[in-house]
Amino acid sequence: MQVHKAVITAAAPKQNTLPLQQLVDRNGETKTALQLIVEETLSAGIEEICVVIRPGDQEAYEQAAGTHLASIQFVEQPEPLGYADAIYQAKSFVGDQPFLHLVGDHLYLSASDIPCAKQLIKIAGEFECSVSAVQSTRENKLPYFGIVSGPHLPRRDDLYEVEAVVEKPTPTYAEQELVTPGLRAGHYLGFFGMHVLTAEVMASIEQLLANHAVEKPSLSDALAMLASRQRYLAYRLQGSRYNLGVTYGLLIAQLAIGLSGRDRDRILTEMVELLATRAEGITAQ
Repeated sequence: MQVHKAVITAAAPKQNTLPLQQLVDRNGETKTALQLIVEETLSAGIEEICVVIRPGDQEAYEQAAGTHLASIQFVEQPEPLGYADAIYQAKSFVGDQPFLHLVGDHLYLSASDIPCAKQLIKIAGEFECSVSAVQSTRENKLPYFGIVSGPHLPRRDDLYEVEAVVEKPTPTYAEQELVTPGLRAGHYLGFFGMHVLTAEVMASIEQLLANHAVEKPSLSDALAMLASRQRYLAYRLQGSRYNLGVTYGLLIAQLAIGLSGRDRDRILTEMVELLATRAEGITAQ
């Protein structure tokens, strides 16, 4: 299964400005979050990128794309009708091809020499089906992520046959229905914000939107439907995701990127000095 297209969603009303924020990458260069996300896709061999935005945001996104603008086309989500609807706006762009999907309010940091998106695309190609990247996620973060559960594939402790998908479950429901063997107590398989999906997901979304039974259906709703129609896997790749939309999310993402780059020692020194100054201030009080 060859994956040459990517869809990045950035149309949520409270999150549409996050991809425009500036950070410093591993090499000390200032870039927008959008540039970092686009670079993640390009490093995986993606040739065409569609960014789903809110009406009126295109000019700001064109500026934020910088030198990557030529690789991007924009499509608007006319009304804020939810996550699944945002992805559906890229239906014509996707056509009948599989595609990489990333959310615009997350940054990704690989724990190996292979970028996260490239790891995921490799697995999708190997098994020729939809695959969602997942990460062991603590119970206190359930309000922020879709959660999947299912058994391990034989002889693979990083791959799961998805049986259930639930968007932002309560801790009680997760404990009763979504426990995955092998994870620590109180941990679940949370979405990484990165998926390789077959075009069949568009049919699932279309059905949900036409049904009107679910107000503003999520991608999790569509993926639960997809799992009942074709093989669908979850892959615990080597890396971490950083949600820019939570409190201090941008700061935590920046620290993680900085500590993985060339200026690690400098940043650690500055942090130690900052903590020492703070401690002195508390003692003086």
